[in-house]
Amino acid sequence: MPDDDACLTLEELCSVCALERDWLVVRVREGLVPVAGARPGAADAEWRFTATTLARVRRMREIERTYDAAPELAALVADMLEEMDALRARLRRAGIA
Repeated sequence: MPDDDACLTLEELCSVCALERDWLVVRVREGLVPVAGARPGAADAEWRFTATTLARVRRMREIERTYDAAPELAALVADMLEEMDALRARLRRAGIA
């Protein structure tokens, strides 16, 4: 997996995650998948995605497939899982967990 500073194009992210292009484009346009450093209204050829976004997209796709979840619900669950991961990391750094 690329480091968080490395960015993938739309096509690269689709290829890595075995996604249909339209699946990702719809979720980006709905604001469910973030685009790194793109100006508002940028063409999809200009979109770049970080490793964090790669993990989010994989989670969302798995949630949608496994539970037949709506994209918005999959994004909400991905948000909560990301927050839990961040809190666990903070606990580990603090020596609590």
